[in-house]
Amino acid sequence: MANAGLATRIVARTRRFLTLAQFKPSVPTRTAISTNTGAIYPNPEKVSFGLLRVFSVVIPFLYVGTLISKNFAALLEEHDIFVPEDDDDDD
Repeated sequence: MANAGLATRIVARTRRFLTLAQFKPSVPTRTAISTNTGAIYPNPEKVSFGLLRVFSVVIPFLYVGTLISKNFAALLEEHDIFVPEDDDDDD
């Protein structure tokens, strides 16, 4: 009998959790779609930054990437792990 009571409590908690999870969407949604009279709201305006967005993301990351690779190459050369050789004796 004790197991039956425990099982019903677990089922009740699971149902309560599932019903609460249904009302909390992980992605923000638009809740007001129509007015009180039934008219549908127009789609919200989309703001596209285009080239500004591309340049504000690409250029800083390219700069940081070049700084990291330059510092890492200097570290390798300093510890004689990788030292480029100037062998032009192939002629």
